[in-house]
Amino acid sequence: MILTDQQILAEIEKGTIVIEPYDRSCLGTNSYDVHLGKYLSTYRDAVLDARKHNEIDTFEIPEDEGFVLEPGRLYLGVTQEYTETHATVPFLEGKSSVGRLGIDIHATAGKGDVGFCNHWTLEISVSMPVRVYRNMPIGQLIYFTVQGDVETFYNRKQNAKYNDRSDKPVESMMWKNQW
Repeated sequence: MILTDQQILAEIEKGTIVIEPYDRSCLGTNSYDVHLGKYLSTYRDAVLDARKHNEIDTFEIPEDEGFVLEPGRLYLGVTQEYTETHATVPFLEGKSSVGRLGIDIHATAGKGDVGFCNHWTLEISVSMPVRVYRNMPIGQLIYFTVQGDVETFYNRKQNAKYNDRSDKPVESMMWKNQW
């Protein structure tokens, strides 16, 4: 079941959903709009290796002129909003207005875990050149109810790779997996 606006507000009141900064006007019928943060990152190497730490270069999106994203390049972005989800499963989807500009905000990682507490790293790709701006609406969080008890919340997992709070994009930590 997807939470409605009233249910999202109730969860915020209880402290089981945290959104910082919070703006009531961003609450939709059954979602909350999030915005592109001021940082983007790109990988240094042209070929990425799943078994090694692939380093990134991070830069600020110029405040007034924005930044032009180019096709064929992966950009890591970040949500302006820091979120915590302690009793529901958050999903991040692109806004339709963003999709209609040819922007995909995540390649595969649209689902969060119960206990996720951080800014969301975005895996941004575009189908044609498009200028983006910091603070522009970029996606929407949708919250699903959970059936049953959670044994280990994400923020308490010993092997969780994305628990360090950061307002900058975080590169893939695939290399930390045991395989």
